Amino acid sequence: MKANDTATTVGKINPDVLTFTEGKDPVLDLALAEVDCIGTAAHVTMLSRMDYMPVLFTEEQRIAVLKGLKEIIAEARRGEFTITAADQDVHLAVERRLTERLGDLGKKVHTCRSRNDQVAVDIRLHVRNELNDLTTELAELARALIEFARRHADIPLVGRTHLQPAMPSSVGMWASAYGEMLLDDAYLLEAAAKTNNLCPLGSAAGYGVPLPINRQLTSDLLAFERPHHNVFYASCARGKDEAVLLSACSQIMLSLSRLAEDLILFSMPEFRYFTLPRELCTGSSIMPQKYNPDVLELIRAKAGLLVGYATSANVILKAMPGGYNRDLQDTKELYMEGLRVTRTSLRIMKLMADNLTVNPEACRAAFAEPGVFATDRALELVAGGMPFRDAYHQVRDHLEDLRGMDPDAVIAKKTHLGGTAGINYDGLLERADALAASAQAARQKVEDAVRELFAPAD
Repeated sequence: MKANDTATTVGKINPDVLTFTEGKDPVLDLALAEVDCIGTAAHVTMLSRMDYMPVLFTEEQRIAVLKGLKEIIAEARRGEFTITAADQDVHLAVERRLTERLGDLGKKVHTCRSRNDQVAVDIRLHVRNELNDLTTELAELARALIEFARRHADIPLVGRTHLQPAMPSSVGMWASAYGEMLLDDAYLLEAAAKTNNLCPLGSAAGYGVPLPINRQLTSDLLAFERPHHNVFYASCARGKDEAVLLSACSQIMLSLSRLAEDLILFSMPEFRYFTLPRELCTGSSIMPQKYNPDVLELIRAKAGLLVGYATSANVILKAMPGGYNRDLQDTKELYMEGLRVTRTSLRIMKLMADNLTVNPEACRAAFAEPGVFATDRALELVAGGMPFRDAYHQVRDHLEDLRGMDPDAVIAKKTHLGGTAGINYDGLLERADALAASAQAARQKVEDAVRELFAPAD
């Protein structure tokens, strides 16, 4: 098949319209080349087992297609797979390469499917892989923060509200809080993974096909939890899947942004609770002494981008009629960039957590102002029998009496669940390890399914 022949399969198009409608697909779709081949392998395998005469694909033909797809995957991994303007997208590019290798057999692989369900399954396969890796990276950062917290559990740190000194806290409480926050953000990733783990393949243009395809078999071959039941819904789920994923990623980035802001503030010379690793800071073009927290500032900015990506995906879906609409093309770049930014940010913050230095002297020096002990002292009076409001006023009127209180002793008294001396670091680390193990198991399940799918071509 010539390149021009591929274009004619979808109609003769004005060159300006072709350029406008292809958008960034020839570039973005390169990331989908391997999963497109995997989806095609499952689809052709299903067609070869369909109870229909004449047989659409013999076993010999199926194996030939699988071998051709493996060659294309190898090309993609070497960076040699290309998508031309005539191809428009990865689906027709793969079909073109198969047809160049296999002749008319390559032209048969699109039987009983549309580019609508092809791109939907490609995105879900791609998201599934990315989610497993992202979950692993989130678990690794959470573990790094919790281990950092345990190493410095007994170093007092001024706890703040409204950025003003509030009550005695600790480095252990501060760091493990962000670790636990990320572990809870993982629940959103699990929800995104569950909604993503449905197979749309076989829905075609959203209304099914008049041949006895086995959508359950296709779903099983690709190790999805199950297929979408209603094929029209399978078509409508495109875009919503990406929006759910981006919403989960935006929450992770918001957690990272707050952590980044704390680190920027607490590493300032006026605080100096922490020292940022110099290799993760940038210099000034004019001021020789500067070590700037640029990566942390960028994480703050990128959190805003993720919120914007999630909002954009939802707005694209707003008022869209049922069925496929070309608006959905623009959700692809949003989710791909959103995943890239989130994963990169997690890795950067892991480097920061692994190399961050605590300055215990500066942390303790911050307790020079006695007001930070006020609440603890008021509760001591309450424990002695004084009504709380009376204790509140007495302490407020005699703050100078608190000067010289020992922050180490104060944080050691808070032994209740989650207090400065009551944090279950082992339990939090177990959660991080379980999360990483779950992601690895999911990854292995997918790898095993793909290996089995292509086994006849080995």
